[in-house]
Amino acid sequence: MLLDVGNSQRPRLLFILGIAFLFLAGAMMTHALQTPSQTQQSARSESSQIPTPPSGQSATPVPTGPQSSAQASQNGLSVVVLDPAHGGTDLGARGTGGIQESEIVMEFTAEVRKALEQQGFQVVQTRQANDNPSFDDRSAIANAQRNAVFITLHIASTGLPGTVRVYVNSDLPAVTTANGFIPWDRAQAPFLGLSRKLGDLVQGMLTQRFKGSPDTAQSATIRQLRTTAAPAIAVEVSSVVVNDRADLDHMASGVADAIARGVAAFKPLYVVPTTGGVQP
Repeated sequence: MLLDVGNSQRPRLLFILGIAFLFLAGAMMTHALQTPSQTQQSARSESSQIPTPPSGQSATPVPTGPQSSAQASQNGLSVVVLDPAHGGTDLGARGTGGIQESEIVMEFTAEVRKALEQQGFQVVQTRQANDNPSFDDRSAIANAQRNAVFITLHIASTGLPGTVRVYVNSDLPAVTTANGFIPWDRAQAPFLGLSRKLGDLVQGMLTQRFKGSPDTAQSATIRQLRTTAAPAIAVEVSSVVVNDRADLDHMASGVADAIARGVAAFKPLYVVPTTGGVQP
């Protein structure tokens, strides 16, 4: 239905409609001006709940609980690097009946590896056959591992037959370069304390089996250990000067068991020293 409005009433109607229009337009403008302000205030309120780093420092993500636990589990001792000494043209110590150190240590290494794997450790060898990696190559193999210890095996040309000695490297001065890296020939320095603990534990196990062996690890300057960035020891069996090679062969299983038990005892003590890295 169409609305018919008389001529006398039209001016009043137009006036009322105009007032209503102005009121409606004013209300819409007021709402439009208030909305951005309220949005900005809400954003400021929310941003005030986000932690900000101290002045002059950049923001660093903080690991969550599970991530921190995973990282901690990755820092546990899990790898043993075995270094059968000498090899190739370097025969090492030589004794009666054609006994050669480079050959005997491979047999000992096989026994030690088996005992360590039974304890749940992963074993990496610096040589698998009759080759002769350089000292730096042997250290590089060890330094490439994470969560590892290094054990080099030797057969002495001297000493009381039927005994075993453990060595750790002599003290090394802590030296770092201008960029914070540790020189290659001082890589062992941050690990000397851990090496001593490992050496004493392994020596204690060996002494229980082989009477006449020292009670604690001894210190010496050992090239294989100096450039190794991990807890590192040398185990030396006496001696190649025996009347019967079987005397040495019979020691292999006992040496292997003692080393594996010593490494297992050291596992709860294993930590990773905070270092800037090793610079060759």
